[in-house]
Amino acid sequence: MQDPIRLYVDAQFASPYAMSVFVALHEKQLAFDMLPVDLAALEHRGAGFSQLSLTQRVPTLVHGDFALSESSAITEYIDEVFPGAPLYPTEPRAKARARQLQAWLRSDLMPIRQERSTEVVFFGPSSVPLSAVAQVSARSLFDAVEAMLPVDAQNLFGEWSIADVDLALMLNRLVLNGDAVPQRLAAYATRQWQRPSVQRWVALAR
Repeated sequence: MQDPIRLYVDAQFASPYAMSVFVALHEKQLAFDMLPVDLAALEHRGAGFSQLSLTQRVPTLVHGDFALSESSAITEYIDEVFPGAPLYPTEPRAKARARQLQAWLRSDLMPIRQERSTEVVFFGPSSVPLSAVAQVSARSLFDAVEAMLPVDAQNLFGEWSIADVDLALMLNRLVLNGDAVPQRLAAYATRQWQRPSVQRWVALAR
């Protein structure tokens, strides 16, 4: 019998990182319980959750007696432990590139993440134009994606990977807000957004 799986996510269902793990679990066709954590009420700092999650952050995955936080660590764990559709490319250099992209999306592009938070994706667009510094950040994003995404490709690395979801969400911060995005990149983000596992997250009641 498989150890039970629990996924702790933000109560607003707006975290791009919680979404990434949610999609990964669905892609693996795994049964799991999802438990919301109210970050505004500081539930993640409470004794129960802080003892469970070393970083006191969501998402946190609990698999049997093992708890793990930080989304890319979780998706790698899921991919290595469970059979089913791969979440990462199997070729070493492509997998390394996917992990590089995930790390970059999580650590850089702060002006986009600040001015186009996931609230514009899940709750409605902002009427405030991008600042000059955010436009520079967007240009860096577009240049990187133009270099990585093969012409006429459906996915970054041939077969779909979890990095496609993370990248599509970053692009959709701009696309869904009505900001200028190169047509090829907007089409890629829109296509990735229609994936059934992604739409399950989008459809959650907020």
